[in-house]
Amino acid sequence: MTEEVELRQEKPDWKQRLRRIARWAGIGVASLWLLGALVLISYRWIDPPTTAVHVERRLQAWMHNKPYHERYEYVPLRQISPNLQHAVIAAEDARFYQHHGFDWHAMELAADHDMKGGRLRGGSTLDQQLVKNLLLGTERSIVRKAVEASYVPVAEAFLGKQRILELYLNEVEWGRGVYGAEAACRYYYGTSARNLTRDQAARLAAILPDPRRRRPQYMNRYSGIIETRMSQMGW
Repeated sequence: MTEEVELRQEKPDWKQRLRRIARWAGIGVASLWLLGALVLISYRWIDPPTTAVHVERRLQAWMHNKPYHERYEYVPLRQISPNLQHAVIAAEDARFYQHHGFDWHAMELAADHDMKGGRLRGGSTLDQQLVKNLLLGTERSIVRKAVEASYVPVAEAFLGKQRILELYLNEVEWGRGVYGAEAACRYYYGTSARNLTRDQAARLAAILPDPRRRRPQYMNRYSGIIETRMSQMGW
């Protein structure tokens, strides 16, 4: 009898080990999430020196042994033409000032469009895109979308609409190695973001869905649609 008890005591308790592993894994995941949240909150006062997308593109260039030149200059929102601010909102997130991080109506329309076999389209708000650009990169997965969604309320609560718009316009990818409004305006038009015309702004906004392949000069039809949306929104 004594020998049986000793054998049982010597046998590893796998359930206990699994619980311990799961507990530490949970602590690790929670710590990483909290670190990301603190970084996001800090951007209320600090202009990001780099982003997840910047790092991702640099690594991709290095892995494929391709040259990489980054164009990036952060400027305050007041130095970005209202034409560009309005064009981007009209093109990417028409209900930006009405929703609280998620545009459920836009997501429903996007899902319905996809189910009917149309071209894949997104329903992501500027908040969601900003979180992706700053912290997560461009990889498409359910896990990334879930993490992205968990950070959006943090952005809404601590950054506010104007700071979110400023960060987005400065961090969004506008071409290969081109990040932010100031760099995009100088790269495509040889002018500063504060001097952008309505037509130029609409053309820049038109390339946002696929900035690594689209070019403003070819966006005649879509830029016209964006300008019409701007007029309908009172801009």
